[in-house]
Amino acid sequence: MTAEDIEKQDPKSLIGRAFRFSKFAHEGQKRENGEPYINHCLATAEFLSEWHLDETTVAAGLLHDIPRITNVPIEKIKEEFGGEIAFLVDGMTKISPVRYKNTATKIENLRKLILALSGDLRIIFIKLANRLHNLRTIDGIPEERRIDFAQETNDIYAALANQIGMQNLAGEMYDLCFPVLYPKEYEWLIQNIKDEFSTRHEYLVRFKPILESVLKEKGLEPVLIDFRAKRYSSLYAKLQRYAMDFSKIYDLITTWVVFKEVKDCYEAMGAIHQVWPPLEGRIKDYIASPKANGYRSLHTTIIGPEGKHVEIQIHTEKMHDENKNGLAAHWLYKQNLEKKDESSKSIKDKLKEIPLLRHLRRWQNNSVDLASSYQEFIEAMKIDFFNDRIFVLTPKGDVIDLPKGSTPLDFAYKIHSDVGNGAIKAEINNALKPLSVELTSGDVIKIITQKGKGPSLDWLKIAKTSHAREHIREFFNQKRKKLDKRLF
Repeated sequence: MTAEDIEKQDPKSLIGRAFRFSKFAHEGQKRENGEPYINHCLATAEFLSEWHLDETTVAAGLLHDIPRITNVPIEKIKEEFGGEIAFLVDGMTKISPVRYKNTATKIENLRKLILALSGDLRIIFIKLANRLHNLRTIDGIPEERRIDFAQETNDIYAALANQIGMQNLAGEMYDLCFPVLYPKEYEWLIQNIKDEFSTRHEYLVRFKPILESVLKEKGLEPVLIDFRAKRYSSLYAKLQRYAMDFSKIYDLITTWVVFKEVKDCYEAMGAIHQVWPPLEGRIKDYIASPKANGYRSLHTTIIGPEGKHVEIQIHTEKMHDENKNGLAAHWLYKQNLEKKDESSKSIKDKLKEIPLLRHLRRWQNNSVDLASSYQEFIEAMKIDFFNDRIFVLTPKGDVIDLPKGSTPLDFAYKIHSDVGNGAIKAEINNALKPLSVELTSGDVIKIITQKGKGPSLDWLKIAKTSHAREHIREFFNQKRKKLDKRLF
């Protein structure tokens, strides 16, 4: 059900009120392609709903662009919808100015900055939903920005989606970016892949009833058997590793076999291998040992009928949903929480299975404080694993990683010792500030320098990083050495 449908059925609901508020705020605004701006807000909210996120997050998705492109301030959203939704919307506003820089170190710092500015993983979900719709409607972005937008999406947001286990979303983002960033390669692939896909799909259609029969003989009834073509972007990358030879790509089309229980997955793999031998080195057990982003499945590539290679992925319905939607799929637990039956007792165990939180918190080696109530789970979503770091920006948009409590002086010396030694003032977010002020994540900092000026000994009290203090001490050591030479 869309936000519009909810508004019609229950105009007093949170989503209904958010839809009307957003529609009024964006009245008369249009996107670059001429469609009403509210369409973008609706699409963002609908993606969030499809990903099983709660109504608070969906409502924030409807409202996410209001402070940035209308005259309605964040205070008005807080007044109308409360602090939690205002916090989520404000988080989106803080992320929006962050821009991409194309080096490996800067990309990693930029991802961390986005996470640090978000403060809550729900903001990341909203940003990903917003980004997906913009990518699907890239004609709504000015032509001169499209390549930069696609590159930023490819390197930052698709990678973030993959980190939080949303492989389906990450794959779609990579695919949508591919023709924008590599148009010639995309055209070559389209021209050469059609016959290959058609031939392999026809083969799998013939193979499916044979596979069903093999499983049925062992008393195994899958919930689903389906096919999935390999993503264009990942296919092209793989082809490059195999001299563009399609015959060496075994997973051009993958077969999914989905069961209700884990034990059925293992039994199915055994049954399949009894009939068709697996290729050496092509059996992967991601159920016992999930990938870092939480992906779980059994993989095997067999020598199937007619001697053709077939990749088969076997997993449960729950894994199937989680493999597509990652952490977002775990929001379904709220529905169980509200039930009074026996299933609600397993919620804590379900939360323990969330690999994303464990994976991200490895940056600080913090354990996850798991919760059994909705409010405590919301708190668990708060991103606090950067509580000892800040991420600030140069005027050119480079991300600088500093310890919490750092000052413009620490920033200046991180840029270059000459910048630090010559610093007289700092311009933070276009406002002049002293060198002693404490910085916060997202600050844009410009250091004003004076040629020939040197540091003061008082700076040793202002500087928080050992890097900055070492440069200050070195300056005075060199000065002392020069003085000694003149005296003697």
